[in-house]
Amino acid sequence: MGNRRKPSPPSRTRLAVLTTAAAGSALLGTVGGAHADPKPDLATVQAQVDKLYSDAEAATEKYNGTKVRQQQLQAQTGQLQDRVAAGQDRLNLLQTQLGAVAAAQYRSGGIDPTVRLMLDSDPATYLESASAQDRAAATQAEALAALRREQRKLDQDRSEAAAALQQIQDVGTRLAAQKADVQGRLAEAQALLNTLSAADRARIKAQEEAKTQADAAARASRSADRPAHSGSTDSGSTYNGPATGRAAAAVQFAYAQLGKPYEWGATGPSTFDCSGLTGAAWRAAGVSLPRVSQDQWNAGRHVAKADLQPGDLVFFYSDLHHVGLYIGNGQMIHAPRTGENVKILDIDYMPSYQGAVRP
Repeated sequence: MGNRRKPSPPSRTRLAVLTTAAAGSALLGTVGGAHADPKPDLATVQAQVDKLYSDAEAATEKYNGTKVRQQQLQAQTGQLQDRVAAGQDRLNLLQTQLGAVAAAQYRSGGIDPTVRLMLDSDPATYLESASAQDRAAATQAEALAALRREQRKLDQDRSEAAAALQQIQDVGTRLAAQKADVQGRLAEAQALLNTLSAADRARIKAQEEAKTQADAAARASRSADRPAHSGSTDSGSTYNGPATGRAAAAVQFAYAQLGKPYEWGATGPSTFDCSGLTGAAWRAAGVSLPRVSQDQWNAGRHVAKADLQPGDLVFFYSDLHHVGLYIGNGQMIHAPRTGENVKILDIDYMPSYQGAVRP
């Protein structure tokens, strides 16, 4: 009994092996068990990507509006700076004139008027000189008042110019943030797409192509009753529908852009975003529209959906961040989103129709 040996403790190497094995088992249990993050299915990824693209387009319209404001401020600041320069020139001239008047008055008025009358052998000459001094004094007072008015105006113009320059700086900061917002959402959408397998990406592409073909077939069926256009949905299509005048010119321009890529912030001629396309179409017809979709909403007469005519602007989403050009038969031409081209689409396929405007 007294000679029984105690079991020896495990070596450090054996402990390390046991610890590593236990950690590996725990890791496998986490990955393979209930704690593992499930891989999102194809429909979920598609919905997330579509949401990100929609958010990116909304951010694009904010960016476009801020860009317009920056351009307005730059023009305003240029005009203010021109006014400041012209005002400084006028102030310098007034100062020179006032100095000349003061010098002349000093040269002729150095002796007390009573003494001069006593010393002057010809009172008429003195009175004539005194009258001239009065006129000089009046001229000096008028020049001084003008100088003060010009100085106040110059100070105000300088203050306005400084404020406008500060606004330009603030707008530039906001533009950079909005640009980063758009790019971030687009990058996130691409990262989501990259999580899909090649087979899933091919499936998404096939679904989009099938939808495009179904749209084309539906348009061809309706066109048999009342043709809205001729040609395909590729570039070079033409319009021969019922629109006339400026509306026909706007629609014809839109047809000529079919197949061109969407690019956020673009107004043509080779790429467009949604409001960039509608603005360019109506500009080709001689009508100037505001840059962003929200402002285009107020650029004409609102019309009911039942009264739509080719050339009308059609708007979507509650914040009006997407706009297209109606072409008849329930269809529009629009610049959809990043990764797509200018194309024809039924307006009922778009979510959240908000209304229409006739420029």
